[in-house]
Amino acid sequence: MATELSPLPTNHPRVTFGKVGVLLVNLGTPDGTDYWPMRRYLAEFLSDKRVIEWSRLYWYPILYGIVLNKRPQKVGKAYEEIWNHERNESYLRTYTRSQGELMAAALKDLSNVVVDWGMRYGQPSIASKIDALKEQGCEKILLFPLYPQYAASTTATVNDKAFEHLMKLRWQPAIRTVPPYHDDPAYIEALAASVRNHLATLDWEPEMLITSFHGIPQSYFKKGDPYYCHCQKTARLLREALGRTEKNFMITFQSRFGPEEWLQPYTDKTVEKLASEGVKRIAVMNPGFVSDCLETLEEIAGEAGEIFLHNGGEKFTHIPCLNDSVEGMNVLEAVVRRELQGWV
Repeated sequence: MATELSPLPTNHPRVTFGKVGVLLVNLGTPDGTDYWPMRRYLAEFLSDKRVIEWSRLYWYPILYGIVLNKRPQKVGKAYEEIWNHERNESYLRTYTRSQGELMAAALKDLSNVVVDWGMRYGQPSIASKIDALKEQGCEKILLFPLYPQYAASTTATVNDKAFEHLMKLRWQPAIRTVPPYHDDPAYIEALAASVRNHLATLDWEPEMLITSFHGIPQSYFKKGDPYYCHCQKTARLLREALGRTEKNFMITFQSRFGPEEWLQPYTDKTVEKLASEGVKRIAVMNPGFVSDCLETLEEIAGEAGEIFLHNGGEKFTHIPCLNDSVEGMNVLEAVVRRELQGWV
């Protein structure tokens, strides 16, 4: 329980203090798979200037005139294929909630720490969770965007949204933001362990291990975004940890959107090319995603696998994200404990 000030004047508002909050934040998720929940989610996501940097005069007529009239149905069908029907929510929400609960349990030795979770787009919102932590007496909050590699369209927009809410508060909590951890030894070892553990369940050995990261437009990289460099370093360190070479390990980029050139090589084109060149067995993983979601379950485990097999490949496997596994939680806990130093 947060400590209450006492004595206070009659009718004084309740005041709590002395707590430190930890807020885990992932990308976001629609509330459902039909048209209107998908439209609300996509409208918030695709109107973010960090995500689509084009002029609003050019982009908004396309977004509201074309994209939001057609894309909700298509994306809704994709979400339906990987929806957690038991809880009637996306797996990203399921995993993020679990990560928050497991983090709270792991930090029980820090009696003044309160852990919560939220989403950049959709619910629960960052603003609502900052308010909830303040209500519980959190004078300081560690904001943890759940992205190992920094990008303006992911990490920065989470920070933007948090500080946007702080602009409305008279009594602001102190805020720390978690830096990227793309080269953290604990993260690299957890990824390597996930590869070894998954491949041990197979009765075949992949000829190629592909690390597929979410892409960004090349123009963003040329403007100074470090994301490409972070991905390359993660991939190199993972390759070395696994004892692989460039002959059986490669990096690709997925999820391109719109007419611009994105970071390359593209994942879908790469798996097609490998199959056409006679490669029969591949494994694909997504090191940049803390939790499995639409882009990993539907786009990679589903679509990329189909492309590879359709073009001559014989064996395909998708290595799950770290999610709420012991290895994954050990990484997140190590980062949180490091960044809380001086506060607890």
